[in-house]
Amino acid sequence: MNSKIAFALGALSLVAVTTQAGAADLAARPYTKAPPMIAAIYDWSGFYIGANGGYGSSRNCWDGTVGFPAGVAEGCHDATGAVAGGQVGYRWQSNAFVFGLEAQGDWADLSGRNASTVFGVANRTRIDAFGLFTGQVGYAWNNALLYVKGGGAVTRNRYSGLGTGGLGGAEFDRADDTRWGGTIGVGFEYGFAPNWSVGLEYDHLFMSHRDITLTSNGALTPAGTFSRTDRIGQDVDLITARINYRFGGPLVAKY
Repeated sequence: MNSKIAFALGALSLVAVTTQAGAADLAARPYTKAPPMIAAIYDWSGFYIGANGGYGSSRNCWDGTVGFPAGVAEGCHDATGAVAGGQVGYRWQSNAFVFGLEAQGDWADLSGRNASTVFGVANRTRIDAFGLFTGQVGYAWNNALLYVKGGGAVTRNRYSGLGTGGLGGAEFDRADDTRWGGTIGVGFEYGFAPNWSVGLEYDHLFMSHRDITLTSNGALTPAGTFSRTDRIGQDVDLITARINYRFGGPLVAKY
């Protein structure tokens, strides 16, 4: 009987030692860190549509070529005013680089005049619309994007001659013109909400020189008859604020 009791006591002692050793092993195990959090990275890829508005200034220089004294530089003026319109485009992102294509069309009210060096005449320019068709290359810092752009540009213009002195500013000739040229620009855009972004952009339009034939509107000579031809140079500067809505998912997960 004593041998059985001794055996039982020995077994209990062995179990106690084994339990203590297991507890010590559990306490000694290293701490395992939680999985890293997922960082949300803004993705600029996708189609977008938006609106813009701002200010424009166009430099226009007139040089007489036919009619009036030929070869006379008639002077320059700035046609200034408001612009407003919209844009549509597509961007795709590769790492931090963003590439895109965009078409923009705006209504404009850029108007200005100067007294010509030809006595008794003032020349006036008005731009009432323009369009831009550009490619973009940009660099993104998450939801902030800096980009440059370049491509083609078109302006719709009206040129007219105004009488001075006794004619009291009456228009006596005019010409309508659609002119193609080039453009370069730079912009900054910021994604402030999923799929929404706002930005600021500057564009310069190189519209070169073009011979424009103005015809009479009937004030001095019969309507539709030849009045004069001027070689008119044009450049345009634009500053616009923009807001865009992008279709598709704006965020991707990155560990």
